[in-house]
Amino acid sequence: MDSVHIARQRVMASHARPRSSYHHGDLRHALLEAGIALAREAGPDAVVLREATRRTGVVPNAAYRHFDSRHALLQAVRTAALAALATAMEKQMARVRHGGPRAALRAIGTAYLRFARTEPGLFRTAFSVPGDPETSGDPAMAGRSGLNPYQLLGSVLDEMVAQGLLPKERRPNAGYLAWSAVHGLAMLVLEGPLQRLTRAQVRQIEQRLLDMVDQGL
Repeated sequence: MDSVHIARQRVMASHARPRSSYHHGDLRHALLEAGIALAREAGPDAVVLREATRRTGVVPNAAYRHFDSRHALLQAVRTAALAALATAMEKQMARVRHGGPRAALRAIGTAYLRFARTEPGLFRTAFSVPGDPETSGDPAMAGRSGLNPYQLLGSVLDEMVAQGLLPKERRPNAGYLAWSAVHGLAMLVLEGPLQRLTRAQVRQIEQRLLDMVDQGL
């Protein structure tokens, strides 16, 4: 009788787990939140569909109605990470809204570098999947303004041209140049030889880099 009772309990538990997940109401959102948490903890390699389903409390097959592969979940998490980065940029830009486009350009770079330091897992995930943010119309990767990180940068550069702060002939690819410089520094601090520097040293280099980007454009 004991073995029968134990077997019955196991069957009941296996049926209870899938049903318990639906208190979330939106399973896709719950899976995405789990994926974001995994990315935040350990970067893009940690975003695994099976682990997301385990954390959400559903059997793996239930997830395939919303994400048909690990890549699909990773793409969704990457989109959310870009939206978080865009929001961080907008908040920093709002602090200097009366300073003109040059101040906005520096705010974008400051927010980008800070996001890399404070959210390294999400930062890595944001750039772990191929895709051109310049041409993407996906509103899910945008901030409150409806612009994604690269589009925010482009809007500031366009305003610099309009105000005569950036020669029109230098506008093509200016976004890629500024982005490459700031992203390169962020990665050197996260994963390269600049990991050994103190926070104060990193901040000093960041400020000089932002000066260089502004003057170089």
